[in-house]
Amino acid sequence: MADLDDIRDGDNFGLNTPADTSSFYLKGMNSTDWGIKNRMARIFNRKSGNTVMLAFDHGFLMGPTSGLERIDLNIAPLAEYADCLMGTRGMIRSSIPAENTKPVCLRTDTGTTILTEMNHNVLISEEEAISMNAAAMAAMISVGDAATEASTIANFSKLVDLGNKYSIPVMGVTAVGKDMARDSRYFGLAARVCAENGASIVKTYYTEGFENVVAACPVPVVIAGGKKLPELEALELAYNAIDCGASGVDMGRNVFQSDCPLGMIKAVAGVVHEGLKPAEALEIYKSEKG
Repeated sequence: MADLDDIRDGDNFGLNTPADTSSFYLKGMNSTDWGIKNRMARIFNRKSGNTVMLAFDHGFLMGPTSGLERIDLNIAPLAEYADCLMGTRGMIRSSIPAENTKPVCLRTDTGTTILTEMNHNVLISEEEAISMNAAAMAAMISVGDAATEASTIANFSKLVDLGNKYSIPVMGVTAVGKDMARDSRYFGLAARVCAENGASIVKTYYTEGFENVVAACPVPVVIAGGKKLPELEALELAYNAIDCGASGVDMGRNVFQSDCPLGMIKAVAGVVHEGLKPAEALEIYKSEKG
């Protein structure tokens, strides 16, 4: 119980200092609640406003693809150099040390593999995402695929409902139908559909006219690395995306399939957070490799 003999009247009310009502540093997040903002602040560097996400969720579609044969050997040592880890519950539980403090973007949908018809996914349970201490949850939407567009968007909307319930951001991972052109019009459409359905982050592909994709998406956009490129080309991809307004990268194969993954993730971070030109960042990669 408070000591009633020692109640002191307040005398430092800061009357000449207005309350700080400045907006949150990430676009589209100012009206979200504290929990979502806090988790987004763990994923996105507060100085640069960007993120380097390390994606290693490929195995739920591809199995032990090159570079992901042993997550414990190939991915776990890179964790401290990423801002966020994107993987499946099985690989995170089995292969990422529990003392890892990097935020996790949990792949929250699962379904078919590359051996069958793709994109027939379902969501894992909300209890799983919470038990994994997820800082964000990710699910795919397949825009332009007549067989799966409706179901994947419904999955995504349900995931956003769960995210809002527990204050966990949701990342929309865009896929487009195999008959659709890979251009800014369609990636812009897919990114906007994610945002319209409540995404806090959108992951999509860089293409010519990418500045329009970013401008029309009211939440942070990160780019997928896609297939393995020569190191300089991958750094140019990251640089061009950031230059167009992207808020970071979610790279996998261009890191873990590099002949020097540690050098590559450090080089990508130099582009994303320090604004290094691709040639400058390549020197980081070469130094680490050497």
